[in-house]
Amino acid sequence: MFDTLIIGGGAAGLQCALVLGSAAKKPYAIDKKIGIIAHQKASHLQSALFNNVLGLPPNTLGKDILVSGKKQLADLYPEVIQIDNEKVNSIDQTDGVYLVQTNKATYRASIIVLALNYAKPFLIKGLETYLEPHSLTKVAKDRIQLKNENLLVKKGMYVCGTIAGFRSQFAIAAGTGAMVATDILTLWNNGEHVKVHDKA
Repeated sequence: MFDTLIIGGGAAGLQCALVLGSAAKKPYAIDKKIGIIAHQKASHLQSALFNNVLGLPPNTLGKDILVSGKKQLADLYPEVIQIDNEKVNSIDQTDGVYLVQTNKATYRASIIVLALNYAKPFLIKGLETYLEPHSLTKVAKDRIQLKNENLLVKKGMYVCGTIAGFRSQFAIAAGTGAMVATDILTLWNNGEHVKVHDKA
C-alpha cells in the first residue's frame, strides 16, 4: 500500500519523486511509502535535445536524463521505490483506495500522480471520463489532457506534465511535478504549506 504512487518516469514524474523523496525524513512524511512506476518508453524525452534548460549543459540528450534521473533518485532518496519494466493498464478506485493494475502486478495507493505524455492513443482504462482535448496545442495534433483544477483531477488523483494541459517544455513539465509534490506534502502536513529546500 503506497501513500503516493507516481505513474510515469519522465520529467514531471521524476521531479515529483525527487521532491517527495527529499522530504521523506520530515516528521510529516517519515512514515509515508512513496513509489514511482518509472515506465519511460513513451516519454518524449527519448528524442529530445536540450540547449535552453537552466542548469543543463548544452547538447544534453533527453534519453540521458531518463537514465541519470532514475540514478539520482536511487542514489539520493532510496526510500522512493522504483518500479521498472511495468506498464499501467488500468486504474480503479474502491473505498477510497486506488488500484493500479500493470502488466505484472496490482498496486494500492491512497494518492496517485499521473505524469504521462499527452499523445494518443491513451490506453489506461478507468480514466476515460476525465479525457478532453488538450487546450494548448494545435487541434490538428490531436493531443489530450485530463480534466483538472490546479493539478487535482479528483480527491487523491493528481496530474502533472503535458497531460495536465501544459505545453511540452522540459522546465514546465518538471515544474508541475514539483508543484504536485509540494501539494501532497502540504496535505500530509495537515494543510500547512510546504516547500523543501536543500541547504548547505
